[in-house]
Amino acid sequence: RPGMIMSQIILADEINRTSPKTQSSLLEVMEEGQVSVDGTTYAMPQPFIVLATQNPVDFVGTYPLPEAQLDRFFMRVSIGYPTVEEEADILERYTSGKKPMEELRPICTSGDILRLQQEVEKVYAAKEIRSYISNIAAASRKSGALQLGISTRAAISLLRAAQAYALLDGRDFVKPEDVQKMAEPVLAHRLVLSPEARMRNMTAQRILANVMGAVQVPVKVK
Repeated sequence: RPGMIMSQIILADEINRTSPKTQSSLLEVMEEGQVSVDGTTYAMPQPFIVLATQNPVDFVGTYPLPEAQLDRFFMRVSIGYPTVEEEADILERYTSGKKPMEELRPICTSGDILRLQQEVEKVYAAKEIRSYISNIAAASRKSGALQLGISTRAAISLLRAAQAYALLDGRDFVKPEDVQKMAEPVLAHRLVLSPEARMRNMTAQRILANVMGAVQVPVKVK
């Protein structure tokens, strides 16, 4: 619509406190980078990213995120609590008369991010690496501890994450270790455990480790 302002970074705080209907409204924009309003489709400005925080699922008033939405989140990272030193530094910033949020300054431009995304896509992933990721996905789908294994979308995300890790490590090619390092943050939140696995108090991380351990790691990569 004329005058409509599009955000490039959306933070959905405590996303699992919102209703399933609200959660599902993010599906199109997270997958397609576009929104539909009154039958008209609008492209989102690039780069575009959705960030979300989540409470533990046993908190009162939380709703489980549907599998389709979980699969659209590229990565889940558990930040945890700050260290004693970090928390003391935070308290210092808020008791010194300064206003940290008002002092934030940009460290890069949209163009910088788009160029980095293009560089990630140029990082070489050999056939053996791609087969390794495919075998991990196939093994997850056969696991009796999982009701829902790794999707093709998740496999693509794992490949992209491994390419990005390699780029940040100063390389123009992917190693099996890059895939292994990115597997948990990219895949664990997408797995749906079987009822038996939940009864045995198994975790997605532990099951993923078992799946990864059963897949042969490529020794030679061309």
